[in-house]
Amino acid sequence: MPFSAVLPVSRAIDDALAFAARHTKRAEAATLRIAVGLSGGRDSMVLLDALSRAASAHGVSLSSVHVHHGLSPHADRWAEFCAAECARRAVPLTVHRVKVEDAAALGLEAAARAARYAVFEAVDADFVALAHHAGDQAETLLLQLLRGAGPHGLAAMPLVRPLQRDGMLLRPFLALPGAAIEAYARARELAWVDDESNAVTTLKRNFLRHEVAPRLAAAFPGYPATLARAAAHQGEAAALLDDLAAIDARETLVASADPAGALDRRAFVHLASRAPHRARNLLRWFLRRHGLRAPSAARLDAMLRQLVEAPGDARVRLAHDGVEIGIHRGHIRIHPPATAPFAVAWHGEPALLLPHGTLEFAPIEGAGLAASRVANASVVIRPRVGGERIRVNPGRPQQAVKRLLQTAGIPHWQRDALPLVWCGERLAAVPGLGVDVVFAAGAGEPGFELKWQPAMTE
Repeated sequence: MPFSAVLPVSRAIDDALAFAARHTKRAEAATLRIAVGLSGGRDSMVLLDALSRAASAHGVSLSSVHVHHGLSPHADRWAEFCAAECARRAVPLTVHRVKVEDAAALGLEAAARAARYAVFEAVDADFVALAHHAGDQAETLLLQLLRGAGPHGLAAMPLVRPLQRDGMLLRPFLALPGAAIEAYARARELAWVDDESNAVTTLKRNFLRHEVAPRLAAAFPGYPATLARAAAHQGEAAALLDDLAAIDARETLVASADPAGALDRRAFVHLASRAPHRARNLLRWFLRRHGLRAPSAARLDAMLRQLVEAPGDARVRLAHDGVEIGIHRGHIRIHPPATAPFAVAWHGEPALLLPHGTLEFAPIEGAGLAASRVANASVVIRPRVGGERIRVNPGRPQQAVKRLLQTAGIPHWQRDALPLVWCGERLAAVPGLGVDVVFAAGAGEPGFELKWQPAMTE
């Protein structure tokens, strides 16, 4: 086996493991846990082989994860191949079968990627290692250019990025050309599987790989390293933009119930009036902070205009990436979308699952919804539609639910999402406001305390 053929990959692995040891979030851990994202293709097999050879010397506990998309008639055989190759190297393997959803809306490539990365996000390891190389990075940059992306998109794939479970995603081969990986595979006489979909040039990445990249490589000898380097430059530019947004956020970002915070609208409007480009940058940063994708340039301009020009505390609802952006009491906030109409009957269950959360009926004595008043009644849970009235204080008349919610300082999106408890044709209770005096439990009387738990939005 020619030593020169395996040297570039071995060096890349040693560098990546040294980096991982320095940057693991579990500083007290004696053993570094790395999981290989294993498709069974050539590049991931090289990554598995190289890491398995280096693991013991670097004190690494190695495992692997294979995502079974079910899109190919050969998918079962690929999973079996991965299991056999991992067993040969004494590397534990977990196979995750996923359902690729939203393919019509996202496209098959993007939908499969989303399903795959959802698995990686949940892996219990310090690092999930993927085998993307410089050629993949160049293709990603080209795709982002053709989408009109800004610096964050043109930065393409980062060497490392955080995952949800306190782990990180790591790409050891990102600076290596595909030829170096192929040379290692041949020298080590590795076996791998070929995904037939990789030859389908109607898929955009495959078109670039088979039709465009070879011509670029022939005309520009530095390809793909030059484009990978350009992506790195864009990564630095994106980091500088984030630093600028963080500076602007000192005057605009305020604490809220959401850990990602809200924006002070007055300060945001002032920033937009003197430096619109910085306001756009801050808004992009704010959306990313909430885990949301960046909108198109035209959509971002429209959002900025509405957030700045809306009068007073106008009821602004800007739908984006499964949430809404709104204004409440001088703050720009991210909140769940409007609740669709529903009507769910309650038959005495301790908790009722609603489309957007869970309403608990916790037993209590001398307070809450009187058990005797609802025992044989028709109880239905519905959202607000407007015009509801309730009497929660024996010394006062009925009051409009809308006014009570406004007085309590509850944002309009939370008001609209509240599940109202109706007993027959009478409003009996509103979580967070109270129980109508007609339905309230008296001293020593069994009752139910209402506890509303909205569903978490992703």
